[in-house]
Amino acid sequence: MKVFVVGAGQVGSTIVEALHDDHEIVVVDQDAARLTALAYRYDVATYEGNGASRKTLTEAGIAGSSLVIACTSRDEVNLVAGAFARTEAPGATTVIRTSNTEYVDLWRESRLDLDFVVCSELETAHAIARVIGVSAAVQTDVFAAGQVQIVEFDVEAGGGQGVVDIPLREARIPHDSKVASVIRGETMMLPQGDSVIRAGDRIVVIGSPDAAREWGKILAPWESEVKDVVVFGGGKVGAAIARALVEQHISVRLIEPNRERARDVAEALPDVRVYNATGLDPEFLERERIGRTQAAIFAMRDDAKNHFAAALARVHGVEFTIAIVHEPIAQKVYEASNVDVTVNPRQVTAEEIVRFARDPRTHQLAMIEGDRFEVLDITVRSDSEFIDKRFREMPIRGALIGALVRGDKALFPHGDDTLLAGDRVIVFTEAANVPTVERAL
Repeated sequence: MKVFVVGAGQVGSTIVEALHDDHEIVVVDQDAARLTALAYRYDVATYEGNGASRKTLTEAGIAGSSLVIACTSRDEVNLVAGAFARTEAPGATTVIRTSNTEYVDLWRESRLDLDFVVCSELETAHAIARVIGVSAAVQTDVFAAGQVQIVEFDVEAGGGQGVVDIPLREARIPHDSKVASVIRGETMMLPQGDSVIRAGDRIVVIGSPDAAREWGKILAPWESEVKDVVVFGGGKVGAAIARALVEQHISVRLIEPNRERARDVAEALPDVRVYNATGLDPEFLERERIGRTQAAIFAMRDDAKNHFAAALARVHGVEFTIAIVHEPIAQKVYEASNVDVTVNPRQVTAEEIVRFARDPRTHQLAMIEGDRFEVLDITVRSDSEFIDKRFREMPIRGALIGALVRGDKALFPHGDDTLLAGDRVIVFTEAANVPTVERAL
């Protein structure tokens, strides 16, 4: 497949990293340094120019593309590039990134002639709302209209009674769930019956939403359901997060230093208590008892401010912290500073886009551990060699089917269950193994 990417920033780079092995890729950007870095790392064609110029797109070779992705940081460029793609690459699937929820609404109303519109702010808000809903979760995604949940957990000492330090065949695994992977350092294991989860591991669980919550209670029994959150930063991301949490009936307070922006957020979100403050003043934190909140989310535009605010909130008693990552290096800094969860808006945006370059049978995709691993929701072909085979007999090496969707219902198969043509399977595998899994199914 020929994939034409407009934008070589963090979203574009993540997309190229995920797709370069299996597709012919052309990348357009005005920043020569970004293009040089991509061309050095990957076998991709690059073209320096304005992605909102028809002349640039034509000269860069947009004709004949099967997938056009416009993912710069500028909505207008992405919209224009998407519009040109309709005439310069007829028949191509066209996907754009936006930071404006109004464009998403227009697309849903069929008023934008595009195949898909991804909003970074909405995807980030949904990612954080999912994490807030499951104790001890590091990352979580939902599949099959919310019937299946994929959750990463860090296994801490003191938790995991009945499942940690016990062979999995003897462990009290929550019903309707399966351990898809155990990540120990740099090593990933597809667990067997004699595999053992240990403190310090990171595990990936596929299960029903109820099972995911049960896993959270088992691994972190000291954590209670989050009902009180403070959001630092009232920009587009912070406001979207606050809105998503209110919809989950969570009490939200929001701190925004810009007076005009604080007023706008207060008017738009009447159920949110908004403070016009920096959030970096110890007296303010004490006076408003910020340290007593169950969770704090740091969504300011500056990683250094988020880092300092998270450390200060910890000093004042906040136990669970989530930080938005703007620069990749900040993630390592956050983790070294004991920030519990980091969310990279560019990563979650790229995750939504990458699936369009996968097999057409792919309904959804989730990237795990920086795309070291992927979870696919893919329909089984009628001529697959695994049709009518029991799950215990399937020789898909390096992959694990954690759930399937038959009709409209999610099922969590056991060894004696069989796979049918037309089933959608939720399968975990290493990213490099995705083409093999697609061919097998």
